[in-house]
Parts: sequence; structure tokens; C-alpha cells
Amino acid sequence: MDYKYGLLTGAVDEVENYKRKSVLGDGWLSLLTTVEDSKGLCQPWGPQNLGFLRKAKVLSFLFCLVATFFIMASYVLTRGQKGLQLTPSPYHFRVMSQSSNLSSGRDYAGVKEVVRNIVAKVEFHQRKVPELMELREREAHIFSAIPRKFLPYLKNPCWYEEYTGNSTVDPYGQNLYALYSKRFQVVYNHLRSAFQEHLHHEAGRLYRLRCLPYFYIIGQPKCGTTDLYDRLRLHPQVQFTTMKEPHWWTRKRFGIIRLSEGFHSPYPLKDYLDLFDQAAYQIQDLLGSSSRRNSKTDIIIGEASASTMWDNNAWVYFYDNGTGMEPPCLVQDFIHAVQPDAKFIVMLRDPVERLYSDYLYFGMANKTVEDFHERVSESLQLFEVCLAERSMRSCVYNTTLNNAMPVRLQVGLYVVYLLDWLSVFSRDQILVLRLEDHAASRKHTMHKVFDFLELGPLTQQKEADITKSPASNTRRPANRNLGPMLPVTREILQSFYGPFNQRLAQVLRDPAFLWTQS
Repeated sequence: MDYKYGLLTGAVDEVENYKRKSVLGDGWLSLLTTVEDSKGLCQPWGPQNLGFLRKAKVLSFLFCLVATFFIMASYVLTRGQKGLQLTPSPYHFRVMSQSSNLSSGRDYAGVKEVVRNIVAKVEFHQRKVPELMELREREAHIFSAIPRKFLPYLKNPCWYEEYTGNSTVDPYGQNLYALYSKRFQVVYNHLRSAFQEHLHHEAGRLYRLRCLPYFYIIGQPKCGTTDLYDRLRLHPQVQFTTMKEPHWWTRKRFGIIRLSEGFHSPYPLKDYLDLFDQAAYQIQDLLGSSSRRNSKTDIIIGEASASTMWDNNAWVYFYDNGTGMEPPCLVQDFIHAVQPDAKFIVMLRDPVERLYSDYLYFGMANKTVEDFHERVSESLQLFEVCLAERSMRSCVYNTTLNNAMPVRLQVGLYVVYLLDWLSVFSRDQILVLRLEDHAASRKHTMHKVFDFLELGPLTQQKEADITKSPASNTRRPANRNLGPMLPVTREILQSFYGPFNQRLAQVLRDPAFLWTQS
């Protein structure tokens, strides 16, 4: 299957359907539903589907179809896009609004009614967890490369893999991360020079130490994960991958490099494992020449991709050809299958503020609070359209909807994702923090992290270096000058996120996750 030109075309059609449904009203909604039902998802439809229609209906149908075609063509031409955005970056698709003049006392009753309709349909259903056999069949290459048990004398999950390659060949020469990330060429040059000396010799064979992360920082974007990552890197017992946010589980293994491009060659698992070699070398150096110790080596490795918790947008192109309403498998299913004892750190913030920060972060010209309000309104309308036909959980994971919304509303529905992670991992394996608490007392939250990862004590100086350094990845000055969002936008978003925050506070047994005003 040529995913780049096959399924992507169908996805573009479905995105346009969502936008036309919101713009053209209920009459067009019924027509487009008929069209979609007749053609099937990502499948061509032909004259055999019109056999049951009378001649008059056929003519009417064709007339409407031509009109639909011209509308779709106008969207494509005006966008001037080069390829489908597979995961939202997220301000590429625009739904034409009825008015952009928010200073004229516009009536917001319509948008508030949309939110009320959405809130009335909020429900939380337990997902069906796939069987291990199904996961092995879908991603056999993962399970053939990763053993079921790891070295018992290491705290971090590692194993020895027999190296059968030519000793004169560059082991990282074909690594797609190395080829794509020029910023890390110095790191890879070091890895190349140290590769041979870190091969383990035993019984006339060569072995290399392979590792997976002991813990993952999995989300959410614009919630302080970069600051947490930068502080943890300063701990002497913690190592990270050679680059932050490798996004292998959610994107790179499917061949997604940039969000604005189509599919590329999938990144092999071995390329992902290479990212842990720098830490593996350090572990080997501590082990010494015997490669064996009675006590565990305490160095642990972390991986920080803020997409891991929520981004399952690639599933529709690979699993069941996208015919299901919900993804049959999620990222956490595969991680759990190979690492049932892994630990995860989640950093959250008020979802209303997170969304605004997300809007300010992405490179766009002419950002205004009025524009943000319009994008929120358009996204809420699209979400409502989805809920008219699908369940809440199905809409949260709906790739077409996620691509179409001008702002990433779904990323702030934290509890939906957390409940799905808790369907495979236990509560004590997931540490959930609030950015607001971290900003108020970095020392307190970092001690929580240290205890969660079972790290050893620090000197006062090292602890001060970790907890008192300036915050990372703060808002740019140009964006700070924009000021806060409109009060009506905040009110609408608080109403939208309210029931999800309530459920999150119940699950975590902490009312602070309500993010209510004091």
C-alpha cells in the first residue's frame, strides 16, 4: 500500500467533509453523510452505488456532488498546501467563520450553546485492551528485537545483543536520527569513535549493550516538560537519549518526520535504540571490564517525548485501514508489552492556559486574542459535529478531526488519555504533576520526582543546581506582549474543560486538578 498517496487522499477528503459540515449547515450535513456512507472510508465509489436511486435523485445527487467538488477545490487551492498534516501542528486548516469582528458586541450565545451540547455528551467508557498476541502480530519487529527479561544487575532495562556487523562499517551511518538531526553530529561522532571499545567479547562473539528507558516523560505539551527534562539531566544518576523528543513510539516508527509532510521511510527500532547508546556506554564503563557486579548499577535512562501520552493520530493509516471508530491499539499497549515495569511522568497545567500557550508557541503571523477566540469557536463546532455521529472517546482519537481543528482542544482532555494509560499500567507507575505547583516550588516537585524514580540523595550544592536554575522554554517576549485571552474565550473554555477536570480530580483524588479560581 502506498500510504503517501493512497490513504492520505482519503484523509484529505474527510477533513474537508468536517469543515463543510460546520460551515454549510444541517442540510449539507445530511448530503455529505450520504456521500460518505456510499463511498466508504478511503475507498473509491462508483456507479454501482447509485443503482437504487431514481433518475431524478441521481441528477440531484450529481448536481450536489459537483457543487461539493468545487467547494473542496476552493479549499485546496486557497490553502496551497504541499501535503497532509498527519498530526496537528495545528493551525493549518481553517473553517470560514461568519464574522471576524469581535469588537462589535457580537452575540456569543451560539458558541456557548455548542459547548452545552458537547458537555451534555461527556461520558467515560472503559476501553478494550488488545491481547498480547494481537500486538505481536501487528508489530512483530518490536518483539523480535527486545527480550522478555533484562539484565538483573542493572537498574535500567538493558540487555546484550549479539553484534554481527562488519567492524569496519560505521554503525550509525544509516541511522535516520543521525542523518536527519545535524545538531547531534558531534554526539554521533563520539559514539562512532567509542563503539568498538564498548563491544563486549564473550565465547568468541561480539555483543553490544542495548537499553530502553527506565522512565518516560510522556506529556503534555506546553506543560513544563522541557523544564523538567533540563533539571533531571543535572542529576548524576540520570541519563537521557541523545536528543529530546525522539517521538519514536508515536510518529517516527510510522515514518512521520515533520507534521507538515506525508509519510517517509519508517525509523527502524534499532535507530531508536541507538539513541540510548551514549548512556549505555556510561553504564558499561561503571560496570568495569568484568561486565558483572553483585550490586545493581544505579544509572537510569529517561526518554522525553511530550507526544507519547496523547498522539495516536497515525493509527488510522495502519490499523484495520482506518475502518474502526476507535484505535484498536494505543502507544501504551506496545510499551507495556515490552516494559510492564516502566515508569511515567506526566506534567499538566490548566487546560485553558495550555491551549492559549499552544496557540502562542506555533509560528504564525498576526496573532491576536480575537483570532484565538475564532479558532477556539471553530474547533468547538467541529468537535460538536463529530459528537453528532460518534462517541466522546472516538472523537478524541479521531485523526481527521484532530487535523481539522485550528487549535488542539483534544490535548487538554487529560483524563481521557490518563484513563487509557491506567488500563494497562498501575497508578503507582505514573506520577502526575501540575505545572502550577512546579512553578511555585521547584524543590518540592523535584523531590517528588526523585522519590518516584528511587534516586539517591544529592549534595546541597547539586540539589541547588537542579532546583534553583531558571525555568526553561518560557514564553517569548513578543507573545507575552499579546496579553491574556478574551474573558469570553476563557469562560467558554472553562465550561468545555470543566467536566473533564472534574473526572481527572476524582481519578487522582486531588481537587487541585479542578483548576478552579480561588
